[in-house]
Amino acid sequence: MKITLKDGSVKEYGEKKSVYDIALDISEGLARAACCARVDGKVKDLRTVIDSDCSLEICTAEDKDGLATIRHTASHVLAEAVKNLFPDAKLTIGPSIDTGFYYDFDHAPFSREDLDALEAEMKKIIKAGVKLEKFTLPRQEAIKFMEEREEPYKVELIRDLPEDAEISFYRQGDFVDLCAGPHLMSTKGVKAFKLTSSSMAYWRGKSENAMLQRIYGTAFNKKEELEEYLAYWENVKNRDHNKLGREMELFTTVDVIGQGLPLLMPKGAKIIQTMQRWIEDEEEKRGYLRTKTPLMAKSDLYKISGHWDHYLDGMFVLGDEKKDKEVLALRPMTCPFQYYVYKATQHSYRDLPLRYGETSTLFRNEDSGEMHGLTRVRQFTISEGHLIVRPDQMVQEFKDCLALAKYCLTVLGVEEDVTYHLSKWDPDNREKYIGEPEVWEETQQHIRSILTELDIDFVEDVGEAAFYGPKVDINARNVYGKEDTMITIQWDALLAEQFDMYYIDQNGDKVRPYIIHRTSMGCYERTLAWLIEKYEGKFPTWLCPEQVRVLPISDKYADYAAKVEAQLKENGILASTDNRSEKIGFKIREARLDKLPYMLVVGQKEEEENLVSVRSRFAGDEGQKTLGEFIDQICKEIRTKEIRKEEPVTTAG
Repeated sequence: MKITLKDGSVKEYGEKKSVYDIALDISEGLARAACCARVDGKVKDLRTVIDSDCSLEICTAEDKDGLATIRHTASHVLAEAVKNLFPDAKLTIGPSIDTGFYYDFDHAPFSREDLDALEAEMKKIIKAGVKLEKFTLPRQEAIKFMEEREEPYKVELIRDLPEDAEISFYRQGDFVDLCAGPHLMSTKGVKAFKLTSSSMAYWRGKSENAMLQRIYGTAFNKKEELEEYLAYWENVKNRDHNKLGREMELFTTVDVIGQGLPLLMPKGAKIIQTMQRWIEDEEEKRGYLRTKTPLMAKSDLYKISGHWDHYLDGMFVLGDEKKDKEVLALRPMTCPFQYYVYKATQHSYRDLPLRYGETSTLFRNEDSGEMHGLTRVRQFTISEGHLIVRPDQMVQEFKDCLALAKYCLTVLGVEEDVTYHLSKWDPDNREKYIGEPEVWEETQQHIRSILTELDIDFVEDVGEAAFYGPKVDINARNVYGKEDTMITIQWDALLAEQFDMYYIDQNGDKVRPYIIHRTSMGCYERTLAWLIEKYEGKFPTWLCPEQVRVLPISDKYADYAAKVEAQLKENGILASTDNRSEKIGFKIREARLDKLPYMLVVGQKEEEENLVSVRSRFAGDEGQKTLGEFIDQICKEIRTKEIRKEEPVTTAG
C-alpha cells in the first residue's frame, strides 16, 4: 500500500500498519511528538490501522487537532482523578474545546480546594505514564459493561447508538471511559495543564434534565504556553462585563428578583439613556415614526403571527388556555403590534415606505443555563423597527438599514469587531418555517446580492433564519470568544399575508407590502456589556455616566469648585465635585480608578484667574485652561462623539 505524506513523499508498505508505527518509521522524534493524524483529511487516533492507499498527516501539539487530542486526554485524566477522590461521582461527557477541555459530573459542586486536590491527583496519574488502550464492544455488551460500573449516563449514551454499532472505549489502568477518541498513547503526554473553574451545567444542555457540575481546564504542550495563556485568561476575566460592570456599579442582580433580570444602577441606566436618546434622534432624522405599544397581548395575536406555533417555548404565558377565558403573553417582539398601527389607517402606494421605530422592552424565556450578565437575559430593551415597503422599494430600504447599522457601529467604535452572517432557512426542517421554498430562495438571493454589491464580507448559516424570513445577523465575540448577535435585519415577504396588510396601488388594487424587521443598534443591555468589555470600562466621553470630576485642593476652594461644577452642568456636561477632606493625590487616584475621562483640579491660582487644571485619562496632565476653553473642548468631543485614544503617560500624583 502507498501512503502519501504531507510533503508529497510516498511510503510503501507490504502489510497493514498503525499510524503510530508509520510515524515511528519516519522518525523516532516524530513518533514521540505525534498526538493524532489526519487520514484522507479525517482526524484519526494514532492506534488506527491503515490497510490501503491513503494520504497521511501526522499531527503534533503545534497542530490544532494535535492540541485538541492532548486536551481530550487531559479530560480523561481529570475524570480518573475525580473517580479516585470522589468515587460516587457519575461520569457524563468530557470533550476538548477551543480554550481547553471540560468534563461534566453528576456530583455536588466542586470548590476551589477540590480543584486543587484534583490537580494534584492528575499529576500523579500523568507521572505514572499509564498507557491508554482502545477496545470495542458490541452494543449490548457495552451497555452491560457500563451498567456493572454503575455509570447511568454512559448507558444512556450507548442506548442512543444504532443496534449494530461497535462501541469504543479507552482504558488507562483501572479507569475506563466510553469514547470515540482520539487520544495520546499515554497519560505522560499531558505536560502542562490547569483546572480553571467549575460551574453548573445541565445534562445534554436541557434545563429539564439533571443538573451536573462542569469542571473546566486547559492544557498545552509546554509550561511556557500554559503560563502565557493563564496570564491572558486573567486579563480576560478582569474585562468580563459581568465582573467589571458590577465593580463599576453599572448593574447588579438579586436572587429574589430572578435570574436574567438585571437591575441597571444609576450609572448603567445613564449610559443606556444616552444611547437611547442618540438612536431615537438618529432614526427620526432618517424618517422613522415612533410608536409605543403594549408589553403583552392575547394569545390570539401570536397565533395570527405564527409565534404561538413556532416560538411558544420562548414566551412567558399568563394563564392556561384549558382553564382561562383569556390567555395573555408578554411580548417577545414588537412586529405584530406595529402591524396593527399600520392597519389602523388605509394606505396608498404614495405613503410607502413607512418606517416605524420603537424602543421596545421584550421578554424571552431563556434557558437558565444560557443566561449571563447582560448578554443573555429574560427582559431586555432593543432599538426595534419595522419598515412597511412596496416590493420595488425593498432592496434600497434594506441597504439603508444596513447603512444605519454600520453608522451605529462606527460611532460606538466597534465596526472592526463584527462579522456579517446571511442566516438562511433549513429546507430539511420545513416544519420550522412558513412559506414556500421558492420564496425563501428568492429572498435569500436578494440579501446575498445586496451584501455582495456593498462589498461586505459574510458567511452563510443554514437554519438560523427566523421562521418567516432570512436575515442578516451582525455578530460580535465577547471576551471569552463566544459569538452573540448584536444587530439583525430581516427580509419578510410572508407575514403581510397573515395579517391581511395591504396598500392601494396606482390602479386602485390591493397589494401586499413587504416588511423589514430590523434593529439599528440592537439590544441596549447586550450593547452595554459589549462596550464594557471593549473599552474595559473606559467609555468614550460622550457615553460616560460621569464625564468630569472637580477636585478642590482643599476646603477653601469648595465654593469655586461648586461654581465650576454648576457651569459644566449648565452646558450639559455630567459633572460632580469631590469635596472630601482628602489629599489631592488621593482624589486623583480615586478618579482614575473610576475610569473618568476628565478631572479638573482647582486651587488658589485657578480661582483667581478663572482657570482649571485639566487632567485626563487620555494625555495625563493637560495643563491649565480657562473654564470656557475646557467647556468648548469637551462639548465638541461629546457632540461629535469623538473616541479619544489613550496615550502612554507618566504623571505625578
